[in-house]
Amino acid sequence: MAELTTKHRNALASRVFGLPKERKYPLDTHNRQVNAKGRATQMVAKGKLSPAQAAEIKAKANRLLHGK
Repeated sequence: MAELTTKHRNALASRVFGLPKERKYPLDTHNRQVNAKGRATQMVAKGKLSPAQAAEIKAKANRLLHGK
């Protein structure tokens, strides 16, 4: 996976993130979409993310992955 530099991350539109208001979980590439789904599950287990937030990330990643 290509490194996401601060400059590139700041240039991304908020709509490209799994959590756009917080600008967390970038979904700009296929690998980041897949990774975000797994990372969201891990963060729920650690108590750092709510199940609703994880569902939002996974739904958005799935839409992007499957072109819907």
